[in-house]
Amino acid sequence: MVLNVTEIGFAYPGGRTLLDKVSFSLGAGEALCLLGPNGTGKTTLIRCLLGLERVSSGRVALHGRDLASLSSAESAKLMAYVPQDTNAVFAFLAFDVVLMGRSPHLRFMASPTDEDRRLTRAAMLRLDIAHLAERPFLELSGGERQLVLVARALAQGSTILVMDEPCAGLDLANQLRIIRIIRALAEDGYSVLFTTHLPDHAFAVGGKVAMLKDGRLKGPAAPETLLDAEALGTLYGTPIEVIRITQGLAEGQYLCVPVMLQEERR
Repeated sequence: MVLNVTEIGFAYPGGRTLLDKVSFSLGAGEALCLLGPNGTGKTTLIRCLLGLERVSSGRVALHGRDLASLSSAESAKLMAYVPQDTNAVFAFLAFDVVLMGRSPHLRFMASPTDEDRRLTRAAMLRLDIAHLAERPFLELSGGERQLVLVARALAQGSTILVMDEPCAGLDLANQLRIIRIIRALAEDGYSVLFTTHLPDHAFAVGGKVAMLKDGRLKGPAAPETLLDAEALGTLYGTPIEVIRITQGLAEGQYLCVPVMLQEERR
């Protein structure tokens, strides 16, 4: 296992417990989808994994090394973060944004090397976005920006990827593109943890899924095992149907549909 989370807890001083004995592990070549309603602790968990918040109990280990003992540069070489978006202030080119992924490997005040630039180009080629290299990042579409951020994580050279709602705000075609990329990265040996508000994505990616609510984690397990109508209804506090498509091009795929009751449709 390359990422081990063992009974971690977190609470702000004087505040309620946001994470309560959360445990899971992630191996090489595995994808884990994290589901949960707003305000349930998903972002807090990600911040703890990234070392931005210090857990009050338990342990996070990357490749067997305690996260608390690692410097920010050391942890960045092991785990990369893909945010929903980035608030770039300057008009950086897409190439420059991806090149920033090489920062943990640079000495203080050192400039990127030819090798850093080669790895940047390779990351963009891998995601088929080399043609965006000279485009200003802020002028890209939402889907293009998300691909640039994924490429930045790949250029970082980390084998663990943490993605915070990578499909948020994207159209259906770009959602599918990101899902295919997550599947491909797992097949190539990366360990991918991603969050989403759409349970369908857990089925589409495969791998495992876990549900976080009120600071407690259920799972991980296979989506077909964990995600049924009762479990999702309890998680989100609303009726949800889980439908397996039995014919057509989408045969075998799953849909998770919130149910609007008859009286609500009138």
